[in-house]
Amino acid sequence: MSNTLGYTGKKLGFGLMRLPKANGKFDLEKTKAMVDLFMQRGFNYFDTAYVYGDGDSERVAKAALVDRYPRESFWLVDKLPFWDAERPEQLQEYFDESLHRTGAGYFDIYLLHSLNRELYEKAQRFGAWEFVKGLKEKGLIKHFGFSFHDTPELLDQILTEHPEAEVVQLQINYADWENPAVQSKGCYEVARKHGKPVLIMEPVKGSALATLNPEMRKVFQDANPEASVASWAVRYAASLEGVMVVLSGMSNLAQMEDNTSYMQHFSPLSEGERATIAKVVDMLKQVPVIPCTKCRYCVDACPQGIDIPNAFEIYNELLMFDDRPRAERKYARIEEGRPSSCIECGSCMAHCPQHIEIPEELKKVVATLGE
Repeated sequence: MSNTLGYTGKKLGFGLMRLPKANGKFDLEKTKAMVDLFMQRGFNYFDTAYVYGDGDSERVAKAALVDRYPRESFWLVDKLPFWDAERPEQLQEYFDESLHRTGAGYFDIYLLHSLNRELYEKAQRFGAWEFVKGLKEKGLIKHFGFSFHDTPELLDQILTEHPEAEVVQLQINYADWENPAVQSKGCYEVARKHGKPVLIMEPVKGSALATLNPEMRKVFQDANPEASVASWAVRYAASLEGVMVVLSGMSNLAQMEDNTSYMQHFSPLSEGERATIAKVVDMLKQVPVIPCTKCRYCVDACPQGIDIPNAFEIYNELLMFDDRPRAERKYARIEEGRPSSCIECGSCMAHCPQHIEIPEELKKVVATLGE
């Protein structure tokens, strides 16, 4: 039987990151309705973080969940951000503030947030592992681990050097399973090799796999007209062995109703359903995307400081998933080094292992998404 840290709940978790908004703030009453439906249908796993909504996610967790339900009736997961920390003492300050904002008394799982190579080295220097072990000894957290965004090789190193980590949160979805920039499959296999339960984030790739282009949507709809497009992605993630919880950052009651409807009595994918997803994955591979692997060698060479991999990723996702509002939101967040500032000097191309005609591809990005 898979290790689940004693968690016996259902496999769908409520990610409190993309909550409904009103006047620029999370809408408490709508969130309460979502929490109530989630709990009524037998789900009880909630995920927040210090940085979500500049702290509003934790405050809403208190008002919508902690203040309204017995503490032992749900699991609440929080995360320790330390990318801006300048001294080790700030780790305690972040934790104390999270505990105060949520009013939770303790966290069922506490994760070092978004580890990559740079942040792992910082965690080592700041004594983050000893810090979270101390929290567990004091009864302030029940379990600890980390969320992760880097290579399988680094994940293997971390789990080898820190076998005390109890759980790993990974970005896994069928589009990223073999994506060289994400390496979902490789990271999943490393976590399984080390016997760690897996928490899954981005199963729908930030809503992209809930949209898809019309041809791909039709494949799913022909296979099962009753199932939402998003349900295929969530069930794909939940069907993987060793997965404890799949997180969904639901932002309205309709999404909550849909996700809980098919996850209430979860059934893993059949062989026929796996074949349907494989067909869509093959279609995704045929989309004429820019073959960028996000190595970022080009960025170091660019005199304009253009975030070339990010621009290419947004453009590629628009081609694959047909979600223009999402692409435009992400594109608008590029504040410095806009693609339109390219001077066509060609410095980037000498450093690109994929031999991409970068200036020409940037012109396509600008033509499609604007200045």
